[in-house]
Amino acid sequence: MLFPISLILFGAVGWIASFGLTLERIKVAGDPAAVTACDISPFISCKSVMLSEQAALFGFPNPLIGLAAFFAPVLVGFAILAGAKFASWFWQGFLLGHLLAMSFVLWLFSQSVYVIGSLCIYCMVAWSATIPLFWSVFGRVAKDGHLGSRFERIGAISFEWTWVLVILTYLGLIVPILIHFWNYWPTLF
Repeated sequence: MLFPISLILFGAVGWIASFGLTLERIKVAGDPAAVTACDISPFISCKSVMLSEQAALFGFPNPLIGLAAFFAPVLVGFAILAGAKFASWFWQGFLLGHLLAMSFVLWLFSQSVYVIGSLCIYCMVAWSATIPLFWSVFGRVAKDGHLGSRFERIGAISFEWTWVLVILTYLGLIVPILIHFWNYWPTLF
C-alpha cells in the first residue's frame, strides 16, 4: 500500500515543481528582464539556471520532460491501488525510465553546481522527488523478480531500506552544495 502511495505523492510533487518551473520559463520567455519567484540570492536563482544551455538539453525546456515524466508514476500508483498487475516488461521499462531520470538529475546537479554556479529551487524539488521514486521502483522491480532471480535479494534489501538509500543520496547532493556555496550561505540571512 505504501509503494503506490509513494509513487503518487512523489510523482505529484515532481509534476508540481515541473509545472511551476514551466510557468516561470514562460514568464522569462515573454520578458527576459523578468525576475522569477525563486531568484532569492546570487546562487539560488532559477532564472540563471533556466537561461543556461543545459536547461534545454534536447532543444526544448527541460521542465516539459518533467511534466510528461512525473505523470507516469502517478498513473501507475493509482493503477496499482485499483488492482492492476503489470507484466515484467512493463516494470523493466518503468525502471529504465526512472534510471534515466536519476541519471538526468545527477547530470543536472553537476551542471547546476559546478558549471552554472546557481541552484534552482524548482529543480531541486524535482530532484528530491526523483530520488525516492528511483530507489523505491528499483527495489520493488528487483525484489519482485522482474530483473531476474539474482537481483531479488538486492531488491528486497533496497526496497526495505529505501528510506536509507534516499537519505544517503540526498546527503550525497547536499554536502557538495553546502561546501561549494559555503561563502554564499551568509547572503541568505
